[in-house]
Amino acid sequence: MDAQARFGIYVHVPFCARRCGYCAFVTYAPGELTASQTHRAWTDSAIAEIVVAARELSGPSGEPPPTVSSVYFGGGTPTAIDPHLLGRVLDAVRDRFEVADDVEVSVEANPDGLTPDTLPALVALGATRVSFGMQSAVPRVLDLLDRTHDPESVPRAVAAARSAGVGSVSLDLISGTPGETTTDWSRTLDAALALRPDHLSSYSLGIEPGTKLATRVRNGSLPSPSPDEAADRYELLDARARGAGFSWYELSNWARTPADRCRHNLLYWHDEDWWGIGPGAHSHLHGQRWWNHDGLDAWSVDVLAGRVPAAGSEEPSEEERLTEQLMLGIRLAEGIPTGWTAPGSVDELVGDGLVDHVDGRVVLTLPGRLLCDLVLRRLRWG
Repeated sequence: MDAQARFGIYVHVPFCARRCGYCAFVTYAPGELTASQTHRAWTDSAIAEIVVAARELSGPSGEPPPTVSSVYFGGGTPTAIDPHLLGRVLDAVRDRFEVADDVEVSVEANPDGLTPDTLPALVALGATRVSFGMQSAVPRVLDLLDRTHDPESVPRAVAAARSAGVGSVSLDLISGTPGETTTDWSRTLDAALALRPDHLSSYSLGIEPGTKLATRVRNGSLPSPSPDEAADRYELLDARARGAGFSWYELSNWARTPADRCRHNLLYWHDEDWWGIGPGAHSHLHGQRWWNHDGLDAWSVDVLAGRVPAAGSEEPSEEERLTEQLMLGIRLAEGIPTGWTAPGSVDELVGDGLVDHVDGRVVLTLPGRLLCDLVLRRLRWG
């Protein structure tokens, strides 16, 4: 690994108070767990995988594993478990890896279910970012998404995070829920921006196979999301965010300052390396990818036996790797180097108003962001 490259650790916490109808991640609601699948047992297994990761990442001659620049607790709902358990996992990372002095530690959180001690405890264990799953400010939209919080819990959670000393607060939004109106979306943006977060993430709702929401769309009880409405929602969000002092830095992410950008997610988009801890987590190292067993038990058995808990892996060809770098890079506001592409294809896209040349790089315009898939299909390698 390049000594200058960044390395991150993702920790998947697979517990939720209730499974959301749109979610396809590896998660467990309380009634789906066996007596042995406790939060403490997950913690012990996560620590065991950290030990495995440190061993696998150490050099053949005793070189230490790479320095950790970011740790991201995702889920699921990391705040569904005792913060002390997250602290044990983070302590294991510090015990087995060199950790950067300015390490970014992100924790996803629901706005509800927080005790008065939750956020202060997260700060005490080293969390620097908290990302609240706000999704919407409209009760009927939250109900359709099977979210457990009400809109009033979001400002309380953000105020508690500020009071606890959380360095950077992010809000996650979802647009395009079936039945959501432009007025609903504008109301959500009003509520989110009024809280003055440091960061916004917003995703157009995707209908994932196997979810409850997919079943409802398939049987006709809910309409399919509209691509035209998704574009309108995106343009409204981008305009409102810019008006509030945010800048986009990735297709679905806006930050108030460069320091507020999520460094862990940038590691993904810059095609750098990370190890994913937990059931269903994905990892990327030196161009190779693998993914863990989805089931808690199968994952735990492997890591407690000292094995990498991979359910499958793949190693893309050089051409596939270059294509992936283009796909990831073009999503960023910084774009990609002009030399990556055939000049003719870029000139055509400039002429169509979908990309610009900026300081020797190809960057998406706002219309290009709305048609990113089309831009990718028309770009050609140089």
